[in-house]
Order: sequence, then C-alpha cells, then structure tokens
Amino acid sequence: MKILAAQQIKEADLYTINNEPISSIDLMERASKAFVERFAKSWGPQTHINIFSGPGNNGGDAMVVARLLSLRDYKIDIYIFNTSNNASDDWIRNYQKLKECVNVNIIEITTAFSPKQLTSDDVIIDGLFGTGLNRPLTGGFASVVKYINSQPCTVVSIDIPSGLMCEDNTYNVMNHIVKAHYTFSFQFPKLAFFFADTSPYVGEWAILDIGIRIPESENFNTDYILTSEDDINGTLKKRNKFAHKGTMGHASLVAGKKGMAGAAILSSKACMRTGVGKLTLHTQECNALAITTSIPEVVLDIEHKTDFFCRTFDATPFDAMAIGPGIGTDESTAQAFIEQIRLSKSHTIIDADAINILGSHRGWIQQLPHECILTPHKKELFGLISSTRNGYEELEKTRELSIKQNIYIVIKGAYSAITTPEGKCYFNPTGNPGMATAGSGDVLTGIILSLLAQEYTSFEACRLGVYIHGLAGDIAAEKYGEECMIASDIISCLPKAFKIIRNIKNQ
Repeated sequence: MKILAAQQIKEADLYTINNEPISSIDLMERASKAFVERFAKSWGPQTHINIFSGPGNNGGDAMVVARLLSLRDYKIDIYIFNTSNNASDDWIRNYQKLKECVNVNIIEITTAFSPKQLTSDDVIIDGLFGTGLNRPLTGGFASVVKYINSQPCTVVSIDIPSGLMCEDNTYNVMNHIVKAHYTFSFQFPKLAFFFADTSPYVGEWAILDIGIRIPESENFNTDYILTSEDDINGTLKKRNKFAHKGTMGHASLVAGKKGMAGAAILSSKACMRTGVGKLTLHTQECNALAITTSIPEVVLDIEHKTDFFCRTFDATPFDAMAIGPGIGTDESTAQAFIEQIRLSKSHTIIDADAINILGSHRGWIQQLPHECILTPHKKELFGLISSTRNGYEELEKTRELSIKQNIYIVIKGAYSAITTPEGKCYFNPTGNPGMATAGSGDVLTGIILSLLAQEYTSFEACRLGVYIHGLAGDIAAEKYGEECMIASDIISCLPKAFKIIRNIKNQ
C-alpha cells in the first residue's frame, strides 16, 4: 500500500474527481459515509457526540459526518469554526444541509470560543484540519486543540489528527496537535503514523477505502510503502518435490560468546524452523553442551580455548552468513569481525553486537559488502547514524546510509522499517509490543539468514522475514498474552505463521 505525501493526496483527489468522474461534494459525502460506518461499529446512538469542524475540506467532512450521524439518531453538538469567512462552495453547501437536520445543535464560532466541560461518556470527533496543513497551529485554533486534549472523553479524528503534518513534524509545535485515541484515515496511511514520536497523537488507526484512484504516473511514485498481504502473496517459494538438505541452502552463523549461548540457540532454532537445509554455528567451546542439547540439528564449528569470537574461517562453502548475536564487543572480536566481513563471499547479515562494533568503528562501514543486511534496534542504529531529533529524521538518515553504502537496513520495532539501496522504505504491519523481549531480534536474524541461504534475494528475505517474524509474534501474543511472551514463543509459532502465509497464497 502506497504512503503518499500530502500534495500527492490532494492530486489523487483531483484525479479521482476528474476521471471517475465524481463531483468534489459527492466524494466528500462518500468519505464521510465510510467514516460514519466505521464510527457506528464502536459507538451507538446513546453516545453524545461533540464535533469540531474547521474552515477547510476536513471541516466539510465533519459537517457531513454530523448530518449522517443525526440520521442515525445520534445527538450532536457541532462547533463550526469559520472565522475568516473564506469557505469553499462545498463547505457552504454542506453547512446549509446541516442546518436542516434534527438532533444537531450548531454552535458557530466567529470570534471567541466558550467551551464547556465534557465527561468521559462524551465523544469528540475532530474535523478541524486535514492533510493540507503545512504550518503549526497558533492562536485560537491552538487553544481549541489544548481544550480538546484536556477533556476526559474519547477523541476520534477524521483522516488525520488536527495539527499533525503528514510527513515531517520537526518544526511543529507538538502540544498544538490533537491527541486522538482513534484516527479513521481515508485511503492512504500517512507517514507520520509510523513514528514513535508522532504515533501517540494518532492513537489506533484504520484505513477507510473511499475509492480514490491514482494513475500510473511519476507524480505518484513514493519511497514509502506499507507491506500488505497481497505483497507477501507469492513471495514464499514452493519446495521442489526432490528437494534435499543440499538444495535448501547451507547457512553460517557466528553467535554466542561465553554466557551468551542463548543468543546462538535462539538464532539457530529460528533459522532451522524457517527451512534451511543445513546450519553451521561458529561459537565457543563453553557453549557446545547447551547448544547440542537444545538444538542437535545444528553443525558446530567450535573455537577452542577462548571465551569469545576471535578466529576467522573460510566462508566459501556457505550460501549466507549472519554474524553478531551475543558475540560481544571485545577488541579481538571486533578485529575478527571485520576480517571475516572482508573474507565473506556470501550474502551477509550483521546484527546485535556486530552492529555495535560498527558503531565504534564507523570507518569500517565502508567495507561492508554490497546488499548486506543490518538489523539494528534503535539504540544500535544511533551508533551508525548518531542521535536524531525525531522519527522522520531517523528514517531519512537511515535511507541515506542505505543508498550510500548499497545496503539493506531493518529498523526493528513497531512497524519495523526496511530501507533499501534504492532509497525505498517498507513498513511492516505485523508484530506487537509483546515482542519487546530479550532474544526477539536474535530470532529475526535466524529467520532472515535461513531465507537468504534458500536463495531469496536480500529484499525478499528482509520483507518476508520481518513479516513472518511479526506474524509469529502475533500468534504468540494471542496464545500467551503480550506480557507473558518470550522469544522462544515466537519460534514455536513459526509453523502456524507459515501455514497462514501459504493459505494467503492459495486464496
């Protein structure tokens, strides 16, 4: 699913109006009907509704929503803000229609706003400003936003919370943004929905299909995409009837110093569960008993008489290599890591401590093989790009690094983002907060490693791997609850995740 910029959304609306064809006021009606249908699923006519309608198209949507809700016997107070008297024809026509409705108490605000205290039983529908906003709210509208945010009731925003800009909020005034509990957005998610610093203003969000059409044109190209089931459909390969372990890939994993055998075990189990033919684990002698007891299917390449990775090996026999889970950041390990990277001829994943090593030796980033994959969490990422002011800047710096070094970077977290050497960014929809547990990243490394060894491209391995990882996490959350999940639960749910993806493909 494309994530369009604010200007592209405006152009898509115009394209739909001109080519469906449909009038702008009828498109507003269609969007508002979709909103009301979704709203009515959660709040019944006994709910008292307070609607805030602004001077633009978002305000026009709010007035249509008020009219349609009144026809369903909701009781509504609507505050209409048009202090500039510069409304569009559609806005004016919807205002005239609204005045004919019963169950609607219209409060028109032309000068001062005298608010009342609401209760927790009320619901506010925010329709002050939409995607066209390009500067922070000030003055009276900022005061209205502060009032909305101070009330104890549920807030539902139409399309986007008022005051929030679609993409970059670096210079926005954050306490002048409506803090919605729910946002029902039209046709396209907005980039700001995916950042930790702006997501709290959006709350839970859903996309409403209102039939917006976009042409196959360069004007509608975007670097930001939300992965969907349709995107995953067809990515998972079917196994050849005559497949054997020699044809399903041989992976190499460097993981686990003394005391960190768990990282090696989790990555190895996930790799094997994802279907690799054979896995060789390079680890320390002190880990051997724990590993062979936990996962006897793994071939061990033991480093003797040392507690940490410090010996390179010939990577030629392997189809893919991952390095980093639990290896530590000792200087001897750091030197062995960069030497191993120089020797690597196979697809490579760099994770965990190996990323921290890069963060301490930034010059080494230049030596990474093309199309290798880095899988940092936020703290590890900042070692590569330095700290940033917000999620938007973080993403842009990560995209720049992917382009400059011709590498893939998976930013782990909510809506895990994959940045590519072409500068694209793919957000992942699966996963949940229960996956914020030690070892979850090690599991992801094992999954991606397995896919790489099975001759998926770096892009396919990242996108499919992150999706499967999150889906297995969602299955585990359903089974155990988010608070009770541990990383090995994700591995145990991989088989069901694969079955679900197979069923998507066969639907």
